[in-house]
Amino acid sequence: MLTTLGQVLSLVTLALAGLVVAKAFRLESTLACLLVGFVAGQGLGVFSLDTGIRAHNLKDLVFFIVLPVLIFEAAWHLKPEQLRQWLAPVLTLATLGMVINMLIIGALTYWGLGHPQGFPWLAALLTGAILAATDPVAVISQLKSQRAPEALTTLFEGESLFNDASAVVLFSLLLGFALRGGGSVAVSDLVTFLKVFFGGLALGALLGWLAAIVCGFLGRPDVTMLIMVTLAFSSFYLAEHGLHLSGILAVMASALVLRWRLKETTNVSLESIMLGWSWLGLTFMSLLFVIMGLVITLEMFSERWLAMAIAIVAALTGRLVAVAGCALLLKPVQPLSLAWQGLLVWGGLRGAIAIALVLSLPTELPYWWTIQSMVFGVVLFSLLIQGTTNGLLLRKLKQP
Repeated sequence: MLTTLGQVLSLVTLALAGLVVAKAFRLESTLACLLVGFVAGQGLGVFSLDTGIRAHNLKDLVFFIVLPVLIFEAAWHLKPEQLRQWLAPVLTLATLGMVINMLIIGALTYWGLGHPQGFPWLAALLTGAILAATDPVAVISQLKSQRAPEALTTLFEGESLFNDASAVVLFSLLLGFALRGGGSVAVSDLVTFLKVFFGGLALGALLGWLAAIVCGFLGRPDVTMLIMVTLAFSSFYLAEHGLHLSGILAVMASALVLRWRLKETTNVSLESIMLGWSWLGLTFMSLLFVIMGLVITLEMFSERWLAMAIAIVAALTGRLVAVAGCALLLKPVQPLSLAWQGLLVWGGLRGAIAIALVLSLPTELPYWWTIQSMVFGVVLFSLLIQGTTNGLLLRKLKQP
């Protein structure tokens, strides 16, 4: 018990140190936390100390503790009226666009690595599903600081939220397929996918509706916050463990329905709740990037540098084709300007969800370390290159 408490305190301390570094050197908080985690990991190795953090014991922490908070917080900050206006582009990018992205990344990494025995198609598709999840946290802050159109911010946030949910569902199904040893895809697999996807949405909507009734009855912001935190964890746990549905979609739906219902409740202050979820999201996001820094090894760069380079090219190519293809399809309905398409491509950073998924890969899969190295390489590229240069595109922002 004391060991676990010590690990938690160590992680929180490193996260706080990352935020201090971010403020002192004007870095993005996620990048600063990653750097602090990496330096700490290397320093602990020099002094023969051990954090106890291993790839094989991270799945439950990441999936059942970190992900529910991050997904709920992202869904809670979406404005329903803006989401309704841009629902068609959001859903198109998050479904069709995500699948196109995944397939292109999978194909390019499979052919690029050229090791069908050591890196089969299933490994390539798992990589594609992980890297199809976007995380525009840094871009959103830049959009707001430069007073970009609210519609563009909604498009980024909405696509990322639904995109993450779709990616997690596909990742979970592909992972189950890989752990079973592969085989042919049957009709039952499609039925399972539909059940997991829509069942998660239905469960989350129901739980969110019930939670709204309780919050409205009690009418206290502090109790409402407690109910929301409980809802985030319980909806995920019930969906994943109890009913074998998508926990991510359940959390997302519960947050969206709860916010929609609470907006009509005059005795609950949404502003105070917003503040609470902002610090929760920041805390868990910082912890996740610290953990990533701790598990990064120098051997990844010396032994998997080519795989990382291939993954970076594949991720950018897949994102470009997905956004351009969806924009072409949406042109008669809701056209997206070339400027916005460029922002969506270059601003489609990989971050928290990609890290969470790759850290949850079982170590019994022979290619887990290769996938982890590639995903870490792409995330680092996103933070160091895309995140720091995206402001140049934002300054040339045009209306759609």
